[in-house]
Amino acid sequence: MGKLKSHTEEKISCYHCGDDCKSNDILIEQKHFCCSGCKSVYEILNQHDLCTYYDLNSNPGVGLKTEIRADKFQFLDNEDIRKKLLQFTNGKQSQLTLYLPQIHCSSCLWLLENLHMIEDGVLNATVNFTKKEVFIVYDETKTTLRKVVETLSRIGYEPHLSLNEISTDSLKKMDRTRWYKIGVAGFCFANIMMMSFADYLSSANHVETKIQTFFQGASLVLVLPVLFYAATEFFVSAWNGLKNRFLNIDFPVALALVITFFRSIYEIFSGIGNGYLDSLSGIVFFMLIGRWLQSRTNQTISFDRDYKSFFPIAINVIKEGKVAPVEIASVKVNDVIQIHSNEIIPVDAILSKGAARIDYSFVSGESMPVAITIGEMVYAGGKQLDGLLELIVVKEVSQSYLTNLWNNPVFTKKEIVRKTSYDTISKYFTYFVLFLGFIAGVYWHLQGKDNLMWNAMTTVLIVACPCALLLSQNYTHGNILRILGLNKFYLRSPDLIEDFSSINHIVLDKTGTLTQTKGSNVRYSGKILSEDLKKLIASLLNQSSHPASKLVFQYLNISDLFEVTNFKEIEGKGIEGWVNDQHIKIGSAEFIGKTQTTQNNGSIVMIFIDGAVIGEFVISNKYRFGVTKLIQSLKKHFTLSLLSGDNDTELKNIEELLGKDSELYFNQSPQQKLEYIKQLQDDHQLNVMMIGDGLNDAGALKQSNIGIAVADTSNTFTPSSDGVIDGSKLSNLDSFIQFARVGKKLVLITFGFSVIYNIIGLVFAVQGILSPVIAAILMPCSSITIIFMTYGLTEWLARKYNLNRKNY
Repeated sequence: MGKLKSHTEEKISCYHCGDDCKSNDILIEQKHFCCSGCKSVYEILNQHDLCTYYDLNSNPGVGLKTEIRADKFQFLDNEDIRKKLLQFTNGKQSQLTLYLPQIHCSSCLWLLENLHMIEDGVLNATVNFTKKEVFIVYDETKTTLRKVVETLSRIGYEPHLSLNEISTDSLKKMDRTRWYKIGVAGFCFANIMMMSFADYLSSANHVETKIQTFFQGASLVLVLPVLFYAATEFFVSAWNGLKNRFLNIDFPVALALVITFFRSIYEIFSGIGNGYLDSLSGIVFFMLIGRWLQSRTNQTISFDRDYKSFFPIAINVIKEGKVAPVEIASVKVNDVIQIHSNEIIPVDAILSKGAARIDYSFVSGESMPVAITIGEMVYAGGKQLDGLLELIVVKEVSQSYLTNLWNNPVFTKKEIVRKTSYDTISKYFTYFVLFLGFIAGVYWHLQGKDNLMWNAMTTVLIVACPCALLLSQNYTHGNILRILGLNKFYLRSPDLIEDFSSINHIVLDKTGTLTQTKGSNVRYSGKILSEDLKKLIASLLNQSSHPASKLVFQYLNISDLFEVTNFKEIEGKGIEGWVNDQHIKIGSAEFIGKTQTTQNNGSIVMIFIDGAVIGEFVISNKYRFGVTKLIQSLKKHFTLSLLSGDNDTELKNIEELLGKDSELYFNQSPQQKLEYIKQLQDDHQLNVMMIGDGLNDAGALKQSNIGIAVADTSNTFTPSSDGVIDGSKLSNLDSFIQFARVGKKLVLITFGFSVIYNIIGLVFAVQGILSPVIAAILMPCSSITIIFMTYGLTEWLARKYNLNRKNY
């Protein structure tokens, strides 16, 4: 017998990735490594004098637990595929951008930007840390695209290459339009304001006429690009609202900008003042910054993924005894394809060779892998967990089961024009301001003072500009999105912040959402298992490829096995055989012919040896950390239900978790999940949030009022959704929701403050005695006050809900 390991033995961490080393055998220069992959990366970096990588951060690498297949990237030699991936090539020099989900620290940035020291043909590599992308320029005469990708993979940065990357409708183009608009508005605002200071700070008529005329003309020229370029999105949005017969929040803003512009022209050409051009350009500048803040936090997240993001670019096809990579779209019915371990199956096919153990958890929600025998169907979207397979294609990728999930009309429905509560407020506010301006004008006209009439009407519209509401909304939502992003909860649109206020029901998926995507809990009850008993049981289990057999075998952790004779496996029931002259049966209670002794809170595997039940193993899902606390918090504010594509072996655990008052449905197809959400909305008038993680949840996520996808790592595929939450932060979801719901109140509070601010100006404006200088100063002062208020209040609320407010 081997010596028992001491429980106090110090764990050794891998020098490259930081994972625990299971043995001390992999060692170089007193540096321990958890696997040969990590050791190989160290050797490559050491060979090229790049070990500064390890000095910048402790254990900065990403573990390479599986060896990269030699022909894995052979498809990149295909000229058609290569051209679709490249952004530019002239035959000598080529450029492309690759998504590297492993990028996480300054060591990654340093190593990738020194890629030329490892791969000679690389001319330049520039990392976009926020987007986890690297832009590479390489010399076609010295290296190839395949070699560049293989080099990245060998050092632990395998690019994410999917069918979506070569789709003609998915070319990534960075839209810098808003940056340009902010730059134009800021430049013009600063210069117009600088020229206005001469008028603000001077005594009456002390500015020389020629200088004043020059300043007025220059300001008028500078304001034109602000109004006709930088502010166009406000006019476009206002016009779209009018076409749909409602006044959105941008309409009064656009109206105020037009009135301010023409009033300023009138003052300048009539010689009675300098107008409000500085205020106009300043308001546009601040509002554009607010909208930029709303969009900047989600650059690394994709919310519109479909099956193309899930499938590989190419696959190996066997023709006339030869294996060659073929683009997925070119795979035809009756083609024979190869699928390696941990690869996604992109088409519906029949297994013709190999031992298939398929993980359908992402497609159907079934938590246990499925063993497939030769001649049976294998469906697209499953992942092969064991060795090499050969499959005969039955349906092309465009006709596969997984693709048909996206043919549901819910995925092609047009987005309706949103009407928010802010639009309603701005509509009535606009009516009020127009009415007030009209009344003030009529009053002064009746008094026979037409000069005060026009002054009162236009000044009221300028001073009471609803820009305050838009600024408050933009900056509050922008800061909320920023704080949620820092806590690894990313929302598609700032409009969703208001939608959180109306949610009253939450639907949860089980597999991969409440439970962890990897690993299961195995526990044993019954007779104490001696080493000999463990060895007997493990020997029989080792003959089976069933997922439950593999889990129990791993739990027993026995390597020295007995010979097995007369082995039989009854599909779906159990296995039996003779081991060391003892008859053993392992399987369900029905197969054993006995009654199980434990309650049904997991899959039961009973052990029967020589006519007696020894005990039973219970296999159950591993639930995420903090799930119990999360459910308790959610139940205080929402009603809950659960939809799972898995079977009901976890029914008792789920009932204890959610309570018997929650609706629980198992063995649900993607269509059934979608229809359940629709029923809640139509029949029960509920506003539903769906939380899921797999392709089988995609329809339900799309149908729900808010759909949140759970992702365990940065490179995990997530279906199309309104938001993405990191799996490690799921336990904080209730705090995130409550924080977002308060956002609407913050907008109204800051808007209310600005209304008080404006009432003071309106008192003077309706009298026609508010000077242009004071009106021009009031507008930017109000804007700046709102910006500081929204920032301060959101930071205070983040502290209240214990949310992180700084970059990691």
